[in-house]
Amino acid sequence: MALFNISEPGESRSPHEPRRAAGIDLGTTNSLIATVRDGRAETLPDAQGRHLLPSVVRYFAQGAPEAGEIAERSAIEDPLNTIASVKRLMGRGVEDVKHFASKHPYTFETSGGGMPRIRTVAGDVSPVEVSAEILRALTRRAERALGGELYGVVITVPAYFDDAQRQATKDAARLAGLNVLRLINEPTAAALAYGLDHGAEGIHAVYDLGGGTFDFSLLRFTRGVFEVMATAGDSALGGDDFDRVLAEWILREARIEGDTGHGDLRRLMLEARRAKEALSAVPEVDLDIQRPDGTRWQAKLTRATFESLVEPLIERTLAPCRRALRDAGVDRTQIRHVVMVGGATRVPAVRARVGGFFETEPFTEIDPDRVVAIGAAIQADILAGNKPESDMLLLDVIPLSLGIETMGGLTEKLISRNTTIPVAKAQEFTTYKDGQTAMAIHVVQGERELVSDNRSLARFELHGIPPMAAGAARIRVTFQIDADGLLSVAAQELSTGAESRIEIKPTYGLSDTEVETMLRDSMTHAREDVAARQLREEQVEADQLLDAVGAALKQDGARLLEDAERAAIESAMDTLRKARDGTDRERLREAISALDQASAEFAARRMDETIQRALGGHSVQEFLGS
Repeated sequence: MALFNISEPGESRSPHEPRRAAGIDLGTTNSLIATVRDGRAETLPDAQGRHLLPSVVRYFAQGAPEAGEIAERSAIEDPLNTIASVKRLMGRGVEDVKHFASKHPYTFETSGGGMPRIRTVAGDVSPVEVSAEILRALTRRAERALGGELYGVVITVPAYFDDAQRQATKDAARLAGLNVLRLINEPTAAALAYGLDHGAEGIHAVYDLGGGTFDFSLLRFTRGVFEVMATAGDSALGGDDFDRVLAEWILREARIEGDTGHGDLRRLMLEARRAKEALSAVPEVDLDIQRPDGTRWQAKLTRATFESLVEPLIERTLAPCRRALRDAGVDRTQIRHVVMVGGATRVPAVRARVGGFFETEPFTEIDPDRVVAIGAAIQADILAGNKPESDMLLLDVIPLSLGIETMGGLTEKLISRNTTIPVAKAQEFTTYKDGQTAMAIHVVQGERELVSDNRSLARFELHGIPPMAAGAARIRVTFQIDADGLLSVAAQELSTGAESRIEIKPTYGLSDTEVETMLRDSMTHAREDVAARQLREEQVEADQLLDAVGAALKQDGARLLEDAERAAIESAMDTLRKARDGTDRERLREAISALDQASAEFAARRMDETIQRALGGHSVQEFLGS
């Protein structure tokens, strides 16, 4: 009897073949993508074996932008067109950015209202578009590793991201052409990665201090139900602020006054980050700073000095911890584990302060940079249908209360913060004057009583209310939040059935028309963008080859090469330099190949010499083990 594979109409994959799914940690400083292969969740590296993708994008007057390591190296030489830490701008309005603008080296276009844009030589770009470039780079990495297109992704967001910031993240994914299976909170993903859903019943805390955001969540695992009890945080506090405080200290100590160029500021921030990271392993580091006038300032920075500078920032993280404990009605002694997440938790003072606050040694077993992406990959694998036997139930919460404006500019909360999602809640309202036939609905988010102190999310109107005495009409307003934490609102007049509804799209998010236009433009210019990217990648390969051969010549050329051999290699290097500065990819590939061939014998001699040095004083039998 013949056996046939049966699949649904239009579905080409084998019914036993798992769907390609991935988890993405779209971070402030670095981003990662992970997947589940052979039952094991792992982050995916690039061709050079690097798992972290710097969340940096550089724009050019012509050609496609580039994201990641290459872009990050351009931050000093081209600061105005190299965008970093864009996550801090996601979902922010013009007024928000006016507050942040002084902390960024680039300039903003804020005159049009709505969503701010960053000025570059390629034109004004939104934070959503910058994030989409990072997501595209991660997607290419995953599709190369997995051998085909992704079915869907789970993207993590800070637990304290509000509706606008979540919508902006989803807009970026749409623009990158991704099917978003779910947005989940970063602490929730981290808890999944740590395996707190496997037998570790009880209450767990996740302390997540990343590059630009801080979250704290309390989670309870009971009989297969993974419930977020409370969450709190600060979406504008992270490792970047540690760098900034240290950079400001350097400016004072080095007596750098007056106007400092954008490139100098970027260089100073990178030096501050380098020092911060080094001090996690050593007690002091040397600083060598070039002032704008060309003179140099040198000093030693001790870990104690650094810790005194950042101590107020660490203390700021504990206030949300106290708030979440209070909201959940949990005492510190009830917490089984405190899981540390985010690169900034590598700072010894952070670990010590958190350990002291909770009176327990924090969990740091999994790389804090990778843990969120790994947890997202586990959830993506389940949502893609690759683990039908899984009975895990994931219950997340909303970080901030949602409500509407009532008379007098007051906020009437319909859904309180830390409510489990998905959720739907309704409440009845009425008219405030005789003969009123329409009602304006103003949706807001926040914990304050006055609308002016909360964030405005959307406005819409309900028409068709029968004219009647004030207070006689019955209008039901329903809030519905999906599993991604995104909100839709409906209003209905009960006597007539007149209804109006809106899916919340903040005024500083991308409109459907904008997303459609960007997608259309990306398809129109796809071929030239791909060609520009390929040329750039080959130019990078040429730069790496030139650097490697140049260093080898400097070290061993005079000793291992005849004059004619060296001249041939140098001639091939000159040819490659000229090809590298042009736009002819075929000529560039030929020049790379020619230099490879010209230097092959030189490389072999260096290898032979290295092996001979290693074997010096030993017999072959020693290495064979006999």
